[in-house]
Amino acid sequence: MSENYIAKNTPAANRGYGIPGMSTRRVRVWALLVLGIVLLLVVQIMMPDLRVLPDFMNGLQPCAVLALFLAALFCEYIDSSVGMGYGTTLTPLLLLAGFEPLQIVPCVLLSEFLTGLTAGLMHHRDGNVDFIGDRRARATMVLLSMLSAIGAVAAVTLALHIPKFWLKAIIAIIILSVGLTILATIRRQLRYRRGHIIAVGAIAAFNKGLSGGGYGPLVTAGQVVSGIPPKQAIAITSLAESLTCIVGLTAYILIHGRIDMMLAVPLTLGAMFSVPMATLTVRMLPEHMVRSSLGVVTCMLGILTLIKLIW
Repeated sequence: MSENYIAKNTPAANRGYGIPGMSTRRVRVWALLVLGIVLLLVVQIMMPDLRVLPDFMNGLQPCAVLALFLAALFCEYIDSSVGMGYGTTLTPLLLLAGFEPLQIVPCVLLSEFLTGLTAGLMHHRDGNVDFIGDRRARATMVLLSMLSAIGAVAAVTLALHIPKFWLKAIIAIIILSVGLTILATIRRQLRYRRGHIIAVGAIAAFNKGLSGGGYGPLVTAGQVVSGIPPKQAIAITSLAESLTCIVGLTAYILIHGRIDMMLAVPLTLGAMFSVPMATLTVRMLPEHMVRSSLGVVTCMLGILTLIKLIW
């Protein structure tokens, strides 16, 4: 393998372009901002007569706002670090908290759109992917975005003819198989296969259109077994899914007319604040560790999905 090829395909951060001072400053600024928001909400909880929150959030208790902010921050940190988990984890928590599905879905889509777009740009800035110079990464992102955009249409058309139990079982087996493949080939450099990208992207898009979730595990892990480096796969998934979310969000606005800003604001703020730390985490971790984490998490999600179906 030539030195030119290695230089071209190695992320900037791994070529020595990362600046430790910038990372330290980012952590300090991030910690100060998050701590400031948390302290502000704690003051509001302890002093109810002091008006800190805007009027449109009067329907939520300050402790609920704090919980939503921290939950979104944690879930999006996981999502932007391993390419999966935000909607899958956050939506059930919001349902348990008493929010209605028509409240939750557009708010999650809005926060996923903004954070996915921001995460894609931050991954590019941190050297995890090069969307400008790497044609393969750029083409993969566009391809996955196009497949995702038509996934909802295909789901509505075909879902009536396929039993949901067997569809979910097949998807769970695919997720588990992909995770096992990642772990089995952890020390091998896999060849890029465009056909595999199309197949995985189509299945993931259909599943997302049918159930609203499961996109990240299939697309991120599917890219890895199709020859895309793990760090690039995480970045590509973030950006591709953000473009998918704006399509779904537009549809919800056209049908229902509005978004519940009382819920959308703390979710979006919490999710957005997680992105700088998540992309920095991906940059600092060794490639083999990112790949191992993807394999383990994907296998766990596949097993949990199968257990949920059986029980």
